Amino acid sequence: MTTATPHAVEALLADIATAPDAHALFADTSDRLQRIAPFDAAVWVATDPINGLTTAPVRVENLHEGGCGTYWESEIFAEHVNLFRDLAHAPVPVAGLRAVTGDQPTLSPLYRNFMRPRGFEDELRAVFRIDGQSWGQLSLFRAGGRAEFDAADITLVEALSAPLAQRLRSFAQPSAYSPENTAHAPGMLLFDTDGNLVSINDEARDLLAQMPPGPSTRTPLGIELPLPVWILSTAGRARLTGGSARIRIRATTGRWLVCHASCLRDGAGRGGSTALVIEPAKPSEIAALVVAAYELTRRELDVIDLIARGLPTGEIAERLYLSPHTVRDHVKAIFDKVGVTSRGELVAKLFTEFHEPLAARDTVRVERN
Repeated sequence: MTTATPHAVEALLADIATAPDAHALFADTSDRLQRIAPFDAAVWVATDPINGLTTAPVRVENLHEGGCGTYWESEIFAEHVNLFRDLAHAPVPVAGLRAVTGDQPTLSPLYRNFMRPRGFEDELRAVFRIDGQSWGQLSLFRAGGRAEFDAADITLVEALSAPLAQRLRSFAQPSAYSPENTAHAPGMLLFDTDGNLVSINDEARDLLAQMPPGPSTRTPLGIELPLPVWILSTAGRARLTGGSARIRIRATTGRWLVCHASCLRDGAGRGGSTALVIEPAKPSEIAALVVAAYELTRRELDVIDLIARGLPTGEIAERLYLSPHTVRDHVKAIFDKVGVTSRGELVAKLFTEFHEPLAARDTVRVERN
């Protein structure tokens, strides 16, 4: 039963607003939430706001490695009750399993295959959502003997949804990184029809070593390499749909990586293996994340693009069919959101991380006598 006092909720929201990074955000929020609305296990997940797929970081509490694997497999391939993708668009992005199923949790494959064998009797799911985009999700589990999640629990977690999403969104803002040890060729991983890793190149190993810490699963086919759950879930989504899936990951270097998986087909068009590519993200891959992180509008992004090309206010106004006064208003709003005071600062902050390293690879420097 939830025992949330106004002071406890205020302290929780204050911690969320000042969390230094996503790992601390999940850890501190979970600790405070557990004291207000007790639970026995939890899975905290950041998601790619463009497609809702699992990305880093992931925090798993009180679930051993085998149980964690069962959780991810059930979510990707089996679950059809209380889906995260439905909660992402629901009026209230939080729901309890027993409440949703009319106290018939056995309707859920997750309950039958994962929860009940581990003594869990109810699950509370939440999506962290703001401005129509989902930046994370949460599963809280209660064991037998505890009360099921009730309306008060849902109201409490719903109040955390937007603040958590807003803080996760802020961590997507560009930061300086070191391009050293960045693989030039893309990393390649090949999975068989059962989702087992059967082949990997050296570039993929290098890029996987740059992945942030999080839950991982070892392959059973002899390749001694733990794979992060976000890699497995992306490959699993492609295998499940017979199409493709992609996520964006910020590496420990600060660099953005993109992982895209595709289901391969034979000559008769039958689905078989799944290939996954990991490579440094191109500007187009992270543009939407940058826009969301700074809460920029589509028009503001248009203005930024022309500023980056060096166009003065008058030319920007002509290109966008705006008045110079309107352009100046956009520029002021952009400066306020990004936290800069000049066009040079703006370009350096938004574009140096994404453009300079990419261009540097194709640049030959010479000195003439």
